[in-house]
Amino acid sequence: MSQNNENRRVEHLPEQSRFALYIGDALAGYADYTQVDGVRDFDHTVTEPEFRGQGVAGDVVRQALDATRAEGLKIGASCSYVAKFVADHPEYRN
Repeated sequence: MSQNNENRRVEHLPEQSRFALYIGDALAGYADYTQVDGVRDFDHTVTEPEFRGQGVAGDVVRQALDATRAEGLKIGASCSYVAKFVADHPEYRN
């Protein structure tokens, strides 16, 4: 994980159905979703190549799942990365 976490921020971009993680001004990674009937299904997660190995995917997914639960929505995990994250972190299972 990056040692300089104060420059990281996650933004929810509902118009793009995406949670995006920025390091400074650079887009480092994102988690895309579709939302239907109270379920936000995360179907695609990307870490930009220059940010791989810095915990970007885990950070963006954790914050996206936390926001989803805070909104009272259920979590879907069509993306294999998100499915593994949920399997490894049982607190995110519905």
